[in-house]
Amino acid sequence: MTTYHAHPIDPTALKELRSVDDAGRRMVPVTDEEGGAPLRCCLRRSAVGERIALVSYAPLRRWAAGNGNDPGAYDEQGPVFVHAQECAGPDGDGLPFTNAHRTVRRYSADGHILGGRLVPEHGEFEAAFREAFDDAAVAVVHVRAVEYGCFLYEVRRA
Repeated sequence: MTTYHAHPIDPTALKELRSVDDAGRRMVPVTDEEGGAPLRCCLRRSAVGERIALVSYAPLRRWAAGNGNDPGAYDEQGPVFVHAQECAGPDGDGLPFTNAHRTVRRYSADGHILGGRLVPEHGEFEAAFREAFDDAAVAVVHVRAVEYGCFLYEVRRA
C-alpha cells in the first residue's frame, strides 16, 4: 500500500510570501487571538498568541512555473495562513485537516485540471489519492477546503 504525504508550502516560496505575496501585497503579521487558523507552512492549526499572516498564494502557478509550464486559465490565487516568521515546518508526515469535507483536485503536468473528488469528513483520503494517481496523466493533487475553496496542501506521486 502506498502512503501519501502532504506537502506544505515550499520554504523558498514561504520566504517570498512573507515579503510580498502572490497578489503583490506586503505581509501584515497579526497576533492570533483565537487560534485554530490552518497554517500552510507547518500543516497544523495555529495556537493562541502565535504571530501569523494571511497571504495570497498561487500554488498551481508556482508549481507549473517550477516545471516550465503555464497553467493558463487554471491559474488562481487565494488566501492562506502562514507563520509570520520562519517555522520548523510539519512535525509529522500524516494527512492534516481531514476533519471536514475536502476536495481533491487533480492536475496534469502542464498545470491543467483533470477533475476532482469530494472526500467526506474523516473520509478515505488514501483511496482518493490512489484513484487520482492511477491516472498516469495526473502529476499533482491539491487538497482544498469545500467551504471556502482554500488550498490546504498538495500531494505528489509517491
